[in-house]
Amino acid sequence: MTLTPDAPASAPSDPAGQPTARRGPDLSRRRFLAYVIAAPTVVTAVRYADASPLAGGPALQPIPSAPGAADEYDLNDLLTDSTRSTANMITVTMHKDGTASFALPRVESGQGITTSTAMLIAEELDLPISKVHVTLADARPELKMNQFTAGSNTTISTYQPIRTAAAAAKQQMLLTAARELGVPAGKLTTRDGIVHAPDGRTIPYADLATRAAARTTQQIAVTLKPASAFTVVGKPHGRVDALEAVTGRKKFTMDHHVRGALPTMICRPPTIKGTVKRVNNLARVKKMPGVTHVGVISTGVAVRARTFGQCIDAIRALKVTWNPGTVDKDTDDTILAELKANERPFGAPATDPLAQVVDESFAFYWKSNSALEPNTAIADVRKTKATIWSCLQAPIFTQKQVADLLGLSVDKVTVHVMPGGGAFGRRMFSDVALEAAEASKLFGVPVKLMWHRTDEFRAGRMHPLAISHVRATYSGGSVVSFEQRHTSFATDWSMGFGEPLSASMASTPPNGQGDQGYSQGVWNLTVNVPYNFGQVDHAVNEIRKYDDMHTGSVRNLYNADAAVARELAVDKLAAAMKVDRYAFRTTFLKDDQSRAVLHAAAKAARWGRHMPKGTAQGIAFHTEYHGKIACVAEIDCRPHTVHRKMRQAVTGPRVTKVVIAVDVGLPINPRGIEAQMMGGAMDAIGQILTESLHLHKGYFLEGSWDDYYYTRQWNVPAEVKVIVMPASSTSPGGVGEFGIAVTKSAVACALAHALGKTPAYFPINHKDPLPFKPFPTVPPIPQSPRDGLHDNGS
Repeated sequence: MTLTPDAPASAPSDPAGQPTARRGPDLSRRRFLAYVIAAPTVVTAVRYADASPLAGGPALQPIPSAPGAADEYDLNDLLTDSTRSTANMITVTMHKDGTASFALPRVESGQGITTSTAMLIAEELDLPISKVHVTLADARPELKMNQFTAGSNTTISTYQPIRTAAAAAKQQMLLTAARELGVPAGKLTTRDGIVHAPDGRTIPYADLATRAAARTTQQIAVTLKPASAFTVVGKPHGRVDALEAVTGRKKFTMDHHVRGALPTMICRPPTIKGTVKRVNNLARVKKMPGVTHVGVISTGVAVRARTFGQCIDAIRALKVTWNPGTVDKDTDDTILAELKANERPFGAPATDPLAQVVDESFAFYWKSNSALEPNTAIADVRKTKATIWSCLQAPIFTQKQVADLLGLSVDKVTVHVMPGGGAFGRRMFSDVALEAAEASKLFGVPVKLMWHRTDEFRAGRMHPLAISHVRATYSGGSVVSFEQRHTSFATDWSMGFGEPLSASMASTPPNGQGDQGYSQGVWNLTVNVPYNFGQVDHAVNEIRKYDDMHTGSVRNLYNADAAVARELAVDKLAAAMKVDRYAFRTTFLKDDQSRAVLHAAAKAARWGRHMPKGTAQGIAFHTEYHGKIACVAEIDCRPHTVHRKMRQAVTGPRVTKVVIAVDVGLPINPRGIEAQMMGGAMDAIGQILTESLHLHKGYFLEGSWDDYYYTRQWNVPAEVKVIVMPASSTSPGGVGEFGIAVTKSAVACALAHALGKTPAYFPINHKDPLPFKPFPTVPPIPQSPRDGLHDNGS
């Protein structure tokens, strides 16, 4: 089915000038134009008739704040609008066996979008979910910006097109059934893939798929199922790939077999972005057991062998002289000092002589952008063509980069998108695919290239070190102003919107140089202040260039840090104004919908209950991507908890309870939403308490997940409760990211109250003595463990 939305959405504001709750088009009452495509079986398409959102009610506050850029039009709106011109190129097809298929132009990396997509199709087709098969589309450059998995945008941007296409398919089959049964189409009903006539006669979709196929492409009007008739959307559903995942049958890139594609790995430089000067023992390493090829590529020395173990042995045996990297003299301290020196000044001080000031600054250290599944790509490069297999969030851009690297035209490069075991922004970059293509071309044979865990932590992507400084003024019972200055090492946005045009804009000066380019735009479209705090002014400034280091946005972009600084400052304001933290937020939030979400979390968590000394509750609120979310976290900082001993574990304070209330507009799959919130909470807890990278003279000390203390089972809360609020909209909002910002903020606020002081940096253990012995940088990867219980590979 082919989809063509025409009009971009716009964000409304109420008569008082306040941002309203965006509810999206009233899809249940709107008729749509669709196309029936000429094809052997039913293939249908949609054309948007109207995409104007509805307006919500006004928010009344003593000193209202003007809407920010993200309140009026956010990154998700921009991403959605960028898909509209090519939405008519996406197809849903009915098959002769009564099943439906859809090639999703996004990547499934664990977030559950193949499940939610199957639910949408099943809903409109009145077809069992088991009969809807969702696959991942190969790179399709004609889709332009419509094959980019980012910004929690997949369900938002595909919701209306997918539903309309499925509804058109059902309508086409109903019209065909009506002719065959001699019954008006309006008298027919559908259930479980079968058309029912009033007299009891039935025709299954399997018998109609071919007969209902159009001989010519034509435009038709369809009516979407009203929300009151939903039987699938909004109901909890398990993942369609759950059984394959838990039984080990799900195929990732590493599991995919391509004839002749042998294991390949890279010997990498000892410091970030170093390059090969010469290889001193190339001939000897080529003769090692199992080794088939060794050669220099742009990022290091590639080794191809019969097994990955033999690749590791060869890499460890290589003697390479390296050119220096780009940050060889840098450490955490040098970068932090540079950030502080480049912080932009606040505006003029308040003119009210009675105004008092809350002034807080926080540092957020480097975070790894690694996914649990190793970074892997298969490449088969021939003289006139190339084929790539990998988990990719921007496959169109990868296709263009590979074509440019190999000197081929784009149509000679095929990119197959594989499912992934996590992405979190890491797979927006083509790093592994480009290395695989370069190695395959150099060796003249297919390769299956995998990054070692140590590669990921030392040569992979990371969220930049940043400081976030907040200054707020208050007078009497009002917050007069709220300012935030976020200063960060440059973030790499060179992928643009996942295709060549926007990518070239992102990487062409002055873009890619801090706030002169994409960074300021992304900040403006994602970061907001959900409170009526009078004059609000917040901005980002980034130092150096993005290609000085392998940076990335990681999950939740700037808000993962900026929201924490904001919510900690909100707590300071509440304390200074002698108001309960929950009551303070309730008073200053901009709308009743936000207050309802905050109240739901506070009530479920029993906000304000007595807590033993050394423990505390923290509360936070966040809004992003057409959704609203609140969190209450409880933490235990008592000595017997902080100093508890566990084998090979970093312990410290423990979050004991997390309650999240989330309003995503229209929830498609509440069970999937719950899983996303739980995953986000685990990210958040680690980023506040235990997980970070340490930059030391041009490289990161961490070399594996053993060194990088992501939230482990002994630090997971004993109680996690997720409340999915009833539908507040006729359209879905984003889900995948904003659980991090709010939970991270709530944990930080709880920590500050339990300790009786607010930490100045996160995670709080970053400056503690290292609890591990760093791997050496030469050789660049450790020996593989021979005994998983006793040998850590060091």
